[in-house]
Amino acid sequence: MNLPWLYTRLWSVAPFLIRRYLRKRAKKNPAYLAHWDERFGSSFSGAVQNPIWIHAVSVGETRAALPLVRELRRFFPETPILMTQMTPTGRETARALFPDVQCRYLPYDKPEYIKQFLEEHRPVFGVLMETEIWPNLMHGCRAQGVPLFLANARLSEKSQKGYLHIRTLVEPAMQTLSGCYAQTAEDAERLHLIGASNVHVCGNTKYDVTPPPEAENRAAEFREKIGSRPVVVCGSTRFYKGEDEAAMLLKAWRSYRGDALLVVVPRHPERFQEVYDTAQSLGFKVQKRSDREAVDKSTQVWVGDSMGELFAYFLAADIAFIGGSLVDAGCQNVIESIACNVPTLFGPSTYNFAEVCRSAVAAGAAKQIGSAEEWLTMTRFWLADKQERQQYADAASSFVRRHRGASARMAELISEAVQERLKEA
Repeated sequence: MNLPWLYTRLWSVAPFLIRRYLRKRAKKNPAYLAHWDERFGSSFSGAVQNPIWIHAVSVGETRAALPLVRELRRFFPETPILMTQMTPTGRETARALFPDVQCRYLPYDKPEYIKQFLEEHRPVFGVLMETEIWPNLMHGCRAQGVPLFLANARLSEKSQKGYLHIRTLVEPAMQTLSGCYAQTAEDAERLHLIGASNVHVCGNTKYDVTPPPEAENRAAEFREKIGSRPVVVCGSTRFYKGEDEAAMLLKAWRSYRGDALLVVVPRHPERFQEVYDTAQSLGFKVQKRSDREAVDKSTQVWVGDSMGELFAYFLAADIAFIGGSLVDAGCQNVIESIACNVPTLFGPSTYNFAEVCRSAVAAGAAKQIGSAEEWLTMTRFWLADKQERQQYADAASSFVRRHRGASARMAELISEAVQERLKEA
C-alpha cells in the first residue's frame, strides 16, 4: 500500500470531518469556532514575514517553548517570532506568554493549506515542539528550503510501535528534519528508529521554565483568600476515556476529617462546571476561584476554574498531585509543581513524563502512588509531618537545578545548523 499517496488523498475529505468535529467540541467550548479559517488555508491578514516559526500544539508545549524562544532570541535578536498552535487553550496561552509575537493556528496537513502557510510567512526556520509529525508540512518545508527542527522531542514506546506500523509514511518525513533534539537517550533511540537522523540528546526545556513574578503575586492573593489552612492542590485533572480523575480524588477525599483545603484545577475549561457539580453532589461545601471571594473556613473544596494560573496554585500549595496519572493519560507536566518546591504525588500512568517521574522519585523530589486511596493516605501523612514535606521540597529544588540548560543547548545547535545552511545558500 502506498501510504504517502493514501495519506494525501484522505485530506480531500478530512476537512469536512474536522469541521464536524470542531462544531461538536464547540458545544462545550465555543472557542473551537473562533479563528477556525486559519486552520483551513485561508489567507492570514498581516502575516509576519521571515520569522522564526515555533509550533507548540497546546498549553504544555507552549510553556515549554518559552525558555527556548528566550535563548533563540540571543542568536537571532532582530528576527520576528511566529507561534502556531492547534488548540484554543494553546492559543490563549501563547498570547499571554508571548505578547510581542504573532500567534495563529497552524493549518491542517492538506498540501494546499501548507503551501499557503509557508508562502505567506516564508519562515527563516521552523521548530516543532515535542512530537509533532505532519508529513505534508515536513515535506513542504524541505521543498521551500525552510530548515525544520524537532525540539524537546519525546517518543514513548507505545507511540514508537504505532509509527512503525506506518513507517513508509513517517520515515521519509522524519528524514526532512535538519535536527532532532531529544529529551532522553531512550527518546533519541526511538526517534532514530522511526527515521530521524542528526539526533542529539539535549534534555527537557520544561526544567528551564520558572514561575513568573505574577504567579508569585497571585499565589500570595490565593493564600490571603484561603487563610492559614493547609492547601492540597490537584492540578490538571483529566477526564479521559470515560474516567473522571477529579471524581476519583473527590470520592477519596470524603473520608478526610482535617482542616486542609482541597483545590481541584481541571486541565480543560469545559470541565470546570462539571467538577464543581460533582463536588456538590458528593456533599462537599464548594467554592469557585472565579467567584473572587475569600474562601470560607467551612469550604472543603475550591475549584480552580481559571486558565494560566497553575504555577500560582502550586506556589500556594503545601502538597501537589499531578493529574492525568490516575487515568491512563500519561501524566501532565510534573516538573511545574516540583519547580515550585512542592512535595508532589502522581499516579501510575506516566508515559508522557516517564524519565522525569522515574528520576524525581529516585531523587526524593516526588512520590508515586497507585490509586486515589493511596493518594489520600500519603497526603494525610505529609500533612501531619512538616519535616517530611520540607525534605521533599529541598530535594525538589536540587533536582530541578541539576536538570536545567536544555534550552540553551538546543538554541545553540539550531543556530549552528541555520548558519551552515545560509553559508551553503
